[in-house]
Amino acid sequence: MAKRNNLERPAADSSSLSRELQTLRRENETLLGEKRAWSEELALLTAMIDQVPDHLFVKDTTGRYLRVNKGVAIDLGQLNPDEMIGKSDFDLHALEVARRLIADDQSVIQSGRAKLDIEEFIVDGAGTQKWLSTSKVPLRNSRNEITGLIGVSRDVTRRREAEERVHFLAHCDTLTGLANRNTFYKRLDEAIEAHRISNRRLAVLLLDLDRFKEVNDLLGHAAGDALLQTVARVASRELDNGKGEFMARLGGDEFAIVAPDLSDLAEAGRLAQRVLEAIRIENEGLSTAAPVAASIGVAIFPEDASDRPSLLSHSDTALYRAKSEGRGIYRFFESSMGHELRERRTLECDLRNAIARGELSLVYQPQYRIGSEEPFGFEALLRWRHPTKGDVPPSVFIPLAEESSLILQIGEWVLRVACREAASWPRPLNISVNISAVQLRIPNFAQMIHEILLHTGLPPNRLELEVTESALIQDPNRALASLRQVKALGVRVAMDDFGTGHSSLSNLRTFPFDKIKIDRSFIRAVHRNEQAATIVRAVLGLGRGLGLPVIAEGVETAAELEFLSQELCGEVQGYFLNRPQPIASFRAATHGDSVPQMDGPAANIHIG
Repeated sequence: MAKRNNLERPAADSSSLSRELQTLRRENETLLGEKRAWSEELALLTAMIDQVPDHLFVKDTTGRYLRVNKGVAIDLGQLNPDEMIGKSDFDLHALEVARRLIADDQSVIQSGRAKLDIEEFIVDGAGTQKWLSTSKVPLRNSRNEITGLIGVSRDVTRRREAEERVHFLAHCDTLTGLANRNTFYKRLDEAIEAHRISNRRLAVLLLDLDRFKEVNDLLGHAAGDALLQTVARVASRELDNGKGEFMARLGGDEFAIVAPDLSDLAEAGRLAQRVLEAIRIENEGLSTAAPVAASIGVAIFPEDASDRPSLLSHSDTALYRAKSEGRGIYRFFESSMGHELRERRTLECDLRNAIARGELSLVYQPQYRIGSEEPFGFEALLRWRHPTKGDVPPSVFIPLAEESSLILQIGEWVLRVACREAASWPRPLNISVNISAVQLRIPNFAQMIHEILLHTGLPPNRLELEVTESALIQDPNRALASLRQVKALGVRVAMDDFGTGHSSLSNLRTFPFDKIKIDRSFIRAVHRNEQAATIVRAVLGLGRGLGLPVIAEGVETAAELEFLSQELCGEVQGYFLNRPQPIASFRAATHGDSVPQMDGPAANIHIG
């Protein structure tokens, strides 16, 4: 029996080995299955991490990357996340950026404290500047030792840009980039308080563009915007930022400058002059057909005012004075200006309602050919009888109308009334109407004239428009186009106040004039100033040479009339012949009811 058992032992060992092998095989299959599961889970986790739009990364204590997701790799110009393993920020960023990022990493690693939602600036692999909101936490092993850090970054560039845009819109003018009105008010209030405490002076300079509306009307709002940007850029260059000087756009074509820490009042004047000169020089190089200058009003703290509203009000008053005295200049505030400005603005307000209230009227002054006592035409002249102030001189209200653009409404009214009146005369006498420079520059000027002629029934050849040389030089291209269109209608054009402009002879050659009108200042001086007499003779000879009739205005004495007769002047008008009067006074001339009579001193003098 023992022998048989010994013979059966190898079979038993073989069976045990087989079972052990099967166990090992099952265990190996289990391990392989677990490995595949882990691999699949790792692949799934990696895929999930790579799909996360945020940046996920792990770094060791030296700042080298141990793991990154695809978002990090792509942003930093790497095709595969594995390519970043072992690299540091010095390998991937500019030196300055890398130093900042690594210093921040070391702060987390050395302190053991997380940093949450810190904003970092980077430049990605495509060269795009980005802002990231990053959180970094220490990475610890099982022994709680710090072995690196884990980081999560989110691209917040759009949010940051939106915040900056909101801040810009809240504090800056979108067109020029200057401070806006609210920011200016805040900074000016702060400056006033600081200067009050330190007993120092500051100046507020209010700058306004002259004839800016004409640029918008004639060249379009794009040209107007470009002009505002140019003024902002040019004027800002003249400011000393180191001294705290700053500029703002308050709205429209109005700008303001604050000049702190004035050593003397003249310093503010020098700054104003530099700004005006810079704008003038820049304007000379522009191709715009409507040159624009600027005017500046200056008020001083604390001499003129001790608070913001008063300073701005006084600088505005000084600005108004600068505009009224010729534009393109600066003026300091004076206490007497306040009353004058209030009076002027009240008058402007009254003028706005003058047409509706029937306060405006036309008077007519006859025009004669020397040798005839019958007028060949009349000049229509505007008058304003104010209900409380009485007759307001045209020299006062016409410039006021031009500055406020009321001249467009008033000028059209004058044309309609004068043409309607002339069309009612049985006798075909001419009617002459003065045209403002502002009217001449409106795009539809010729169309307006055409419509008035059609509506009133006045033949075009009976209407004569008088245009001053100043109206031509402000915008010669627009003026030439408008006058050519008017001439095409059959309307005649006269150059008014000839000799008082800057380029009379050039204008005669360029513009389609039918008549020359000698300015009254030359006529008045012919017997006192030989140069004036010589100029009148030259103009008369020029008219004969060009085949243009010449009319002399402002004839007030028999001696002046005699001089003009001897020099073969063809046409005259003035107080010596007849004063401007309501048209009813000239019914004999306009209707031929009887022989017309002069009512001036010349009534008893034979002309010619």
